[in-house]
This record gives sequence, C-alpha cells and structure tokens, in this order.
Amino acid sequence: MKTIKTISLFALSFSLLACKAETKPIKNNLSELKEATNPLKSSTIKVALLLDTSNSMDGLIDQARAQLWEIVNELSYARCNHERPDLKIALYEYGNDQLSNDSGFIRQVSAFTSDLDYISEKLFSLTTNGGSEYCGQVIQTSINQLDWGSNERDLKLIFIAGNEPFTQGPINYMNATTNAKEKQININTIYCGNYNDGITSMWHHSAKLTNGDYMSINQNQQTVHIPSPYDNYILELNIKLNKTYIPYGRQGRKKVATQALQDSNASKYGKANEVSRTISKSSSFYKNSSWDLVDAETEEKNFSYSKIDKQLLPKELQGKSDKELQIYVKKKRAERSLIKQQIQEENSKRKKYITIEKKKRNLNNNLENAMLKAIKKQGKQKNYHWSK
Repeated sequence: MKTIKTISLFALSFSLLACKAETKPIKNNLSELKEATNPLKSSTIKVALLLDTSNSMDGLIDQARAQLWEIVNELSYARCNHERPDLKIALYEYGNDQLSNDSGFIRQVSAFTSDLDYISEKLFSLTTNGGSEYCGQVIQTSINQLDWGSNERDLKLIFIAGNEPFTQGPINYMNATTNAKEKQININTIYCGNYNDGITSMWHHSAKLTNGDYMSINQNQQTVHIPSPYDNYILELNIKLNKTYIPYGRQGRKKVATQALQDSNASKYGKANEVSRTISKSSSFYKNSSWDLVDAETEEKNFSYSKIDKQLLPKELQGKSDKELQIYVKKKRAERSLIKQQIQEENSKRKKYITIEKKKRNLNNNLENAMLKAIKKQGKQKNYHWSK
C-alpha cells in the first residue's frame, strides 16, 4: 500500500506487429490450392496500456501526453511484408483510491479502439490519487476483458507503468504472465525510478517471463521538442485538413469538436508537439469512419448514402441528393489525399532537420526513447522493418 504515488504512465507504446508470410508452392491437391490462393489475414498491432494513476508520478503523464504523437508517428512507418498494419489501443488505470475496492482499484478506460482522438481524450481526462497498485491483477483483468483474438499475425503487447513492487495484490504476477504468454502477449514493464530498484521489485522478472522488455525512466524529466523551419506550414496544412472532414450521424458534430480539442491539447505542449499530432493525422492510423463521410464511404462495409440521416449533416449538405453528396465526398477525398501528401513531404524534411539537431544537443526524451527501443526490438523479431 502506498499513500501518495504515481500517475499513470500512459506508456503509449504502440508496438509492432508480427507477420511472417510463408509462401507455399501450389500443388494439384484442391485443399492446397485453396490455401495457396486464400489471402492472408491483415495484421493488427494491439496495445494495452496499464497506467498507474496514484499520486507521485504526475510528471509521467505529462511525458505521455507530450510524446504520444511522436510514438504514433514512429509506429506508422512500420511495415510487414511491405504492408501497413492496423493499430488498436486499450487503456486501463489502476492504483487510484477513487476506483472501486471490489475491482482491485482497476478501471477499463477504453477497450481496444483505433480512434486515436478518443485515446488522447481519455489520456487527458485521467486524474491522480493515492492507492494500492496490484500489477498482477490489472494484467489479468486486461487479459480477461479485452478481445485479443486468435490471428497469429497480430502483435499483442501490454505496457504497464508504475513504481510499486510488482508482487502486491491478490493475483500472483507469475500466474498472470503465464496466462499472457499462452495468448502470445508480450508484457513490457516501465519502472519509474532507479533501474536496480525495478529489478529487486520484480518489474524486470515479469517482462522477461513473456519475452517483453523492462525499462526504467525518470518520470519527472521534461520533454524537449525541437522546432523546425517547416512547422508553420505543416500547421497551415492541418487547418486545411480539418476542413475535409464531413460529420454525419449523431456523433458527428461531437467528434468534430473532439478533434479540435485534441489539436488544442497537443498545442499545450508547444508548437512542435502540435506538429507531431498533425503528422499522425496524415498517417494511415488516423481513421474516423464512425463519424466522417470521407472515411466511411471507403471503410464501412454496409455504407449507403440512403441510410444517412441528412438532418444530422452540416446545413449546407442537408438538401443534397445522394448523387450530389457522393460527388461532394469524392472532391473532399481528393483534397484530403493531396493535403496528407503535402504534410508527409514536409515531414520528411522536418525529420532530417530534427535528427541533426538531436545529435547536436544530445537529446533523449525518456519515455519516447524507452518505448520505441522496445517496440523496434520486438518488431524486428517479428520481421518488421521501418520505412522512412
């Protein structure tokens, strides 16, 4: 038990995926022929973030908020067999006195979702309070509650952060890690404090049991963002990008407001961080088919303009026919595609500039570097590579 402790590490370590395709020669046997011609299932990076939200680590959540989009960006460069994986993130908090004792002071903040704005919104909503941190129980809870699936090509990762002994609580962490390993889930542990203290309090041992990585960081280190000569133009492109979104349905207007709010939240950590979010919005991970017509038309299986409640569309579109709407959406899609391409082109120049500046200044953003090091190491073991 601990009185004042740590806030959530939102180890947004979204990490990479497993997929190694094996090619088989086509034989005359019908079943072999079907197997050879059947397309492989798509791959998904599934990341569960288990964040301690007791008191003493408020600095850590600031690191997470400030470095979230750079981590997402690095993941967006991942390829497996020259294909982009999907990304789904789940979020838990634990160790907070405001949570129920019956649940072990654990709460599922979000099940697996590909809605990055939603994850950002939930991250910014977390508050801290002293409590009891039961690592084994929160790991087991996430294993039981989340839909991890059975696709062998998925990369399944848990990132848990805190600074209390891993042995606390009613569920033995070794039983929880055994259950994780059976589902091919890697557990990555982030100890907020001295590296050797994390070893003696079993954070290191838990990670090694599932072929995950153990890391220690200084949770109070300030994030340093490097401005670049390309930032202003990228932010101008972000304004244009936002104008290509067409809200529909009951959630549409609310989600547009959420998008703007998360832009604003990113900007609280400086212009460079706001730029990082813009880069994420231009990546394949940023999908909004549940409320945006442009994404919905291409991604929703049973999408039909005839099913749309036109009274919930922007006023200027409410009187349009299905055909007119289709033409309008096509125009916005073309605009968005061009804007995203321009953002990526500017980002390519920005990345080169920042790489040089980081070497000059010898910068090392604690959480970001720890996460990405683990992600790339495990990704390499699964035949992942990064295209720049």
